[in-house]
Amino acid sequence: MNRILRKERLNSSVTLMEVDAPLVARKAEPGQFIILRADEDGERIPLTVADFDREKGSVTIIFQIVGGTTKRLDMLNEGDYIRDFAGPLGRATHTEGLKKVAVVGGGVGCAIAYPVTKKLFEQGAEVHAIAGFRSHDLVILENEFAAHSTRFLRMSDDGSWGEKGLVTDALRGLIEAGERYDEVITIGPLPMMKFVCLLTKEYGIKTIASMNPIMIDGTGMCGGCRLTVGGETKFACVDGPEFDGHLIDFDEAASRGRMYAGFERHAYEEACRLLNAKEASEPCL
Repeated sequence: MNRILRKERLNSSVTLMEVDAPLVARKAEPGQFIILRADEDGERIPLTVADFDREKGSVTIIFQIVGGTTKRLDMLNEGDYIRDFAGPLGRATHTEGLKKVAVVGGGVGCAIAYPVTKKLFEQGAEVHAIAGFRSHDLVILENEFAAHSTRFLRMSDDGSWGEKGLVTDALRGLIEAGERYDEVITIGPLPMMKFVCLLTKEYGIKTIASMNPIMIDGTGMCGGCRLTVGGETKFACVDGPEFDGHLIDFDEAASRGRMYAGFERHAYEEACRLLNAKEASEPCL
């Protein structure tokens, strides 16, 4: 069991938890994930390592409340214990030798983009971070990105934060202004990553996309994160979660992801009923 050291609400549906997990913190790297169970009756879910402190022995996770398990997890508070917290799993992001990189994050995917940005910056690379959100009230990790990037571009759909527009608008603007990147790394909703990869393909810029958003079981056993990369079948959790973005069949991955939307909503509503029966003062979001 692992104790929750800190809990912070980042926005109305996204929560940060710093967890005491020295064995995981000792080996964790950006791009990897853990598998947890919130309690004895909980299901196993994969969550990306958002940050870690090897000296303190802590690992930070950031999650969006979308289903029953994330709702149960969000009901825990500082001092409570997470039943199981195993990792790190998955392949770490390759950062060695990169001198100039654009990291493009969208929505809660910025929680995954941040540790990659931080490591590249600490290694001395020139890092242009682009973060996009629907509106200002959904923004997370703004100060962290600003502190660990050479240049930080803020984009929002409605113009309430940074510039109005899409992350692809910002990236295209940088490229057309003469910026040349060793690599672009993109993490966020599947449609966003698809169009980032289509853009960089125009310019012949190597692009890595994190397929963490489609992972379910985290071990390769469920098949839910199966995807096609360069005509070959891969599994995001065991072969990735990062792949060459120009080779990913994003349409196939998006179609499979939509299969679980109804189940997630049902599980979320069921968790609300069960948990609110115990904690009447804690309303569902």
